[in-house]
Amino acid sequence: MAAASDKARFYLEQSIPELQELERKKIFSKEEITSIAKKRSDYEHKLNARGSQPSDYARYAEYEMNLESLRRKRAKRLGVKAGAHTGQRRIFFVLDRATRKFHGDVGLWMQYIDYARKQKAHNKLSQILTNSLRLHPTKPELWIFAADYAMGTQGDMIEARSYMQRGLRFCKHSRELWLEYAKTEMMYIAKIFARRRILGLSQDRRPKNQASACDDSDADHVVLPTITAEDINPSLRTDDPIDQSALDKLSATPALSGAIPIAIYDAAMDQFLEETLGEGFFNMYAGFQDVPCLSRVLEHVADRLVSMAPKSPIALDCHIRQPLIGMKATASGFPVALSLTLDRLNCSLDKVPSIGDSKAQPYPRLSLLQRTIDWLLLYLALEGLDQDIHKVLMATLRRMAIQYQQGIRDKGGDRAEEVADYIEKFQSRGLYKLAASLISWSIHTWPSSTRLLTLKDASDSAYVNQ
Repeated sequence: MAAASDKARFYLEQSIPELQELERKKIFSKEEITSIAKKRSDYEHKLNARGSQPSDYARYAEYEMNLESLRRKRAKRLGVKAGAHTGQRRIFFVLDRATRKFHGDVGLWMQYIDYARKQKAHNKLSQILTNSLRLHPTKPELWIFAADYAMGTQGDMIEARSYMQRGLRFCKHSRELWLEYAKTEMMYIAKIFARRRILGLSQDRRPKNQASACDDSDADHVVLPTITAEDINPSLRTDDPIDQSALDKLSATPALSGAIPIAIYDAAMDQFLEETLGEGFFNMYAGFQDVPCLSRVLEHVADRLVSMAPKSPIALDCHIRQPLIGMKATASGFPVALSLTLDRLNCSLDKVPSIGDSKAQPYPRLSLLQRTIDWLLLYLALEGLDQDIHKVLMATLRRMAIQYQQGIRDKGGDRAEEVADYIEKFQSRGLYKLAASLISWSIHTWPSSTRLLTLKDASDSAYVNQ
């Protein structure tokens, strides 16, 4: 015990010059300095005694972080220059001691990493990541953090990709790591194309009237190439020429054409063969609306899901929604995409059974109807939607609501709460007529449900206000 007290006293004596400087510059009062010294003494004796826990180190580090934040605020307010690195060095010292003693505690490592990142101590952070990954190679969250740091902070995609690939060697059964790897690749593609748009390289710079007309043997005139003064005298050019063919070749590379995200998805599905994971990939990819290769990637994901589980509501829902993703509701191609989506919806409803074979999806048709109603409501809430498209979506929603009602009837049991959720969704979007038809049927089926009765009162009052 004496050795522990001596060690604690040694660490406390090292902080005396710092406390004296803080008192001399009137950043902290004498009473506050005494309180700080007492608090540090309590923590140091607790850490150096037998039976110390990782939480003791975490609380000590948290206390020092709060103290350092207060010191900075007061120094800024008083216009006093104080040693900014002293507090940071002390916090690093506490966390370093913590990870040395409890190197198996991932929470301490994450606290250490998070603080180093906030302080922008890049060299220190690289050292911490190396040590933590060497000790915990089977922790996917560490690999994800390292890749995110390499990609987001350092802008090094090669290093980020290396972290992900090394992490998958140790954590190949981590679904989160597979998804984050694919997300990292999509973020890289999105950044590249965003830079090209900013630089004005996203437009096709080839001449509009190329020699295609010259190849027409039936043409009654000859199209001559356009010659400008810059072609005769290149010194007159005011901007640097851009090689469009080089840009096309760059876009066709696996890194930008979507081949890498597709390969990651295929490898993950070979590993797990799970529809829910495939849906996770689909929804994650769908978030990158501005990536030109999005349509190709989503089509591949949906096609593989359908081929793997042709009657699964998860696979069919992805297959149905795929043409609309990435398409703005005001775009000229939206009606064509919507028509294709509705055709897929009708075909899917014809093939999916009402009663399923698996316990995970006992009512696949009802599940598909619920998913369809959800995305129809999202599109109906969009602003600037064409009136004719709105009518088509509303007609489809009414048809889905009728079939949903039939599906609930086939499912049996007390489904009042489940139906009430959809009634609330309709009411929240102002679809009171559709909600009223579902309310009248549901109250007749479950007359004792207080929630349905409350929704009926809300629906009646809405009709009166209208």
